[in-house]
Amino acid sequence: MSAWVLPDHIADVLPSEARHIEELRRELLDTARGYGYELVMPPLLEHLESLLSGTGEALDLQTFKLVDQLSGRTMGLRADTTPQVARIDAHLLNRRGVTRLCYCGPVVHTRPDRPHATREPLQFGAEIYGHVGLEADTEVLLLALDCLRAAGLPAGVIVDMADARIVRSLFAGVMVDAAVIARVHAALAAKDASELRTLTRDFPAASREGLLALVQLYGDASVLDEAATALPDTAAVRAALDDLKQLAARLDGATVSFDLSDLRGYAYYSGMRFGIYVNGAADALVRGGRYDEVGAVFGRNRPAVGFSVDLRELVGVVPSRPLRAAIRAPWSDAAGLRAAIAALRAQGETVVCVLPGHDSEIDEFQCDRELVQSAGQWNVQAI
Repeated sequence: MSAWVLPDHIADVLPSEARHIEELRRELLDTARGYGYELVMPPLLEHLESLLSGTGEALDLQTFKLVDQLSGRTMGLRADTTPQVARIDAHLLNRRGVTRLCYCGPVVHTRPDRPHATREPLQFGAEIYGHVGLEADTEVLLLALDCLRAAGLPAGVIVDMADARIVRSLFAGVMVDAAVIARVHAALAAKDASELRTLTRDFPAASREGLLALVQLYGDASVLDEAATALPDTAAVRAALDDLKQLAARLDGATVSFDLSDLRGYAYYSGMRFGIYVNGAADALVRGGRYDEVGAVFGRNRPAVGFSVDLRELVGVVPSRPLRAAIRAPWSDAAGLRAAIAALRAQGETVVCVLPGHDSEIDEFQCDRELVQSAGQWNVQAI
């Protein structure tokens, strides 16, 4: 095998795409800062017990593991950043009130999470800790939509919502092992009513009928009214449906849909969860929701809600951007040239010095001006 062949689902990022990704990173971080979010930079690897503690256990199969040559302990490359940010909030910052944190960095997966996906996403995310009300859920949803607007995503995204409390309440009092529950989750996700009917034949009637009803509960806002009559009338179900209705009403101008049997990330979320889709896409571009138990293993069971997006995926769906405007300058020892170039760069201009014999080899910049000498002075002129 050639030495330069990369592993499957691992790829270099070349100049045009890298430039676009970096611009997106800066814009999304600036958007989050505008909401009052503070930037944190968790390490790429840490002890495995910390990465996979609590809700992080669901990431076990996605986590690369290695042995620390200094301590002999097993370490992991992070497959998700949220457990690390929860550790920072609970163990390092330890603030009493609301904490808003954002981050942007690579995560590494042992396997792609869907066809054609990279195993090295560049994950941007934002999270609020310390507030249990719908205000935090609303802010996270609005920030996610504003981030997509800042990235230049065309109008027409769809916010699809569900709530983990609904399925949890339907499993209340059901005495089956974890393997059966996992199969029920898979049947719900696939909307396989036949398989679900077989798996739940020994469930209490209310749970069985509620789970079977979930398969049909997807679509527009009318789904919430249907759910109110089709699902058991429990406090958890009523609260979940009411919260979803209120959140949808606060997303002015956004298209909102519901899929109450969507269980992706089920073990992770404790309440509202959402995915934001681009028209025609089979997978969500943004995923988020409420995960109040995420910090419990670190000593503080704080309310938490947030979202994340892979910038390497985002760059593939937003419009391409024009090349950065630049100034072309000759390579010369002429008097005053270096000072003129330095002054322009200090003003924020891009100045590309053309090496001798390479006049037309500038690919990633649009040189619309050039630095020319006139009457002993170096001046910028339009090309």
